[in-house]
Amino acid sequence: MNFVEELQWRGMIHTMMPGTEELLQKEMISAYVGIDPTADSLHIGHLVGVMMLKHLQRCGHKPIVLVGGATGMIGDPSGKSEERNLLDEATLRHNQECLKNQLMKLLDFDTADANKAEMVNNYDWMKAFSFLDFIRDIGKHITVNYMMAKDSVKKRLTGEAGDGMSFTEFTYQLVQGYDFLHLYQHNNCKLQMGGSDQWGNITTGTELIRRKTGGEAFALTCPLITKADGGKFGKTESGNVWLDPVRTSPYKFYQFWLNTSDADAEKYIRIFTLYGKEEIEAMIAEHQTAPHLRVLQKALAKDITIRVHSEADYQSALEASEILFGKGTAEALHKLDEETLLSVFEGVPQFDISLGELAEGIGIVELVAEKTAVFPSKGEARRMLKDGGVQVNKAKVGEDFTAGVSQLLSGKYMLVQKGKKNYYLLIGR
Repeated sequence: MNFVEELQWRGMIHTMMPGTEELLQKEMISAYVGIDPTADSLHIGHLVGVMMLKHLQRCGHKPIVLVGGATGMIGDPSGKSEERNLLDEATLRHNQECLKNQLMKLLDFDTADANKAEMVNNYDWMKAFSFLDFIRDIGKHITVNYMMAKDSVKKRLTGEAGDGMSFTEFTYQLVQGYDFLHLYQHNNCKLQMGGSDQWGNITTGTELIRRKTGGEAFALTCPLITKADGGKFGKTESGNVWLDPVRTSPYKFYQFWLNTSDADAEKYIRIFTLYGKEEIEAMIAEHQTAPHLRVLQKALAKDITIRVHSEADYQSALEASEILFGKGTAEALHKLDEETLLSVFEGVPQFDISLGELAEGIGIVELVAEKTAVFPSKGEARRMLKDGGVQVNKAKVGEDFTAGVSQLLSGKYMLVQKGKKNYYLLIGR
């Protein structure tokens, strides 16, 4: 596989330094992507860089994930208008371990091949660097004029973004540039990749390598991911979509991809999945003939949920999704954990019911017409019960049904369905 060709058809190249493709075809190289350890989980915004490394590894090259322990203590000014909080070393180390656990599912760290993935932390080589050593050995090679010409710096200094820039942030590109120099010298790393907003920082590194060693290094960036409607990719009403199942449940993760628009699904399936070109073109063609079947969204959500979480998590998310659309079974409903249950039925009407009364048993007509407002009257409830139009926990019930504590899901919830699409969640308190 040709790495550059692979990224090109996937729409994953924004800018590339001349000579990059020739280098990759000539020899096995190491390339790196930097990740900020500001949280103990990756979010889906990180996945573009991770996928670049994945394709790099599949093409026989060595991926390096650089965790920015040192740069995380400074804060990258690119695309930001404010300086951010700095982290202590203990937090950074904890975050690094959590990130590696997630990355191990996405990149191969265990292969016996020479191109196995590696994780490094720039704090390890920056912590012993004195300020005087740094400005003498590194600072003298890059002019202030060169640094101020970068867009990320210019916007902050001219007031276009934020209210100025601290010296700490101004030095960021030098520190990142030194990372590239260090990896070039110690890890045979000749290529740095990142989002298009990182071009200035990356080329500072290639320039530093040229001026300090006379060597040649390369840069490749991917476009910043956008949504067709102009909204910010990866953000929902509740914030980031995380890879950590505690922060974003596998069900919500699956739903995020399943609910993408047709235009976005066509773009995302190239960027975020491992399906081949012919497979994707066939899926796009199939989707265009029957968009309502959501072929692209389902394939996208399946591939990425399995790789980030697991096959079992994907199956659970799939079953949970089908429950809401009337295809799920009582067995599938009973298997849902409390968080997924609440996620599936988020937004449906909810009613509190007394656990004490449930312990004694409540007749179904009384439950749906008096204890709750599922039906406006007993008469209407009886008519629908007689016609087989009422379900409790996905099982049809008749007028003789009595609701009790034993029917509660997760010991707390009861799902009442009226007709095909009207759901009500009863909560025992």
